[in-house]
Amino acid sequence: MAILDLRLRAGYLFLAVVVGHLVLISAQVNGRTGVPLLETATFGVFSEVQRGASSVLNGVAGAWNGYVALRGVRAENESLRRQLADAQLQIQQQRALVDRTRSLESLLQLQSGVDLQTTAAQIIGSAASPDFRTVTIDKGSADGITTDMAVLAPNGVVGRVVVAGRRTSRVQLLVDRNAAAGAIVERSRAQGVVVGAGEDRLHLEYVSDVSDVAVGDILVTSGIDGIYPKGFIIGTVDAVEKNGVAYRTISIRPAINFSSLEDVLIVRTPTPAQQLEPEKPE
Repeated sequence: MAILDLRLRAGYLFLAVVVGHLVLISAQVNGRTGVPLLETATFGVFSEVQRGASSVLNGVAGAWNGYVALRGVRAENESLRRQLADAQLQIQQQRALVDRTRSLESLLQLQSGVDLQTTAAQIIGSAASPDFRTVTIDKGSADGITTDMAVLAPNGVVGRVVVAGRRTSRVQLLVDRNAAAGAIVERSRAQGVVVGAGEDRLHLEYVSDVSDVAVGDILVTSGIDGIYPKGFIIGTVDAVEKNGVAYRTISIRPAINFSSLEDVLIVRTPTPAQQLEPEKPE
């Protein structure tokens, strides 16, 4: 066993001497380029190692730079999204301001174009029930508002004041089931009474059988009810049903879009019928 170990050691020693000898020869023998063979072999081995390490380092650096750049892009996108949201909000605010300005301009034109004493008011609330169509305005008795004053808008008749508080008032819309107004057909001068239907429709009733009413006719206030001044637009006839010579149903499309109403005028000038009423004893 000892002899075998001795032989193995001797073999290893011999192999080491041979390898060392080859290394020394390679270091002394030059290749075709004049560079020692040992240096050439060593360069080849280490250059491959260096290239592999460089590739790994470049890959890591590229991934890191990509990650940093991606974070920068994400932050920039987030900033751009916030700026876009702010710009869209400003556009909406500007659009609302333009719409509000147009509404007030139309109201001012109506106020300056009628020979009536009026007070401008803004709608600040509305009733939820479809059967009782009312809105609340920001003017009341402190502003000279009383019950049964007519309420108008640039497009036509809105309704009348039914409750006057000190700072606010309730307005019954013309489409309320309990609302009514004297009306006259602008074309034929046929007269009747417009009543609310609880929806965005009106009906013309108490029309004479010999009266001329047709689809497309415009209805205006007649002034006979003592509330609404004469000559203001109520709506347009959009359906006429007859039972023989008698009118069965005359449907009216209101001139006012009550769902988008914002500003109104309260007529403070008494109608001729109101002026003829006897004063109530105190």
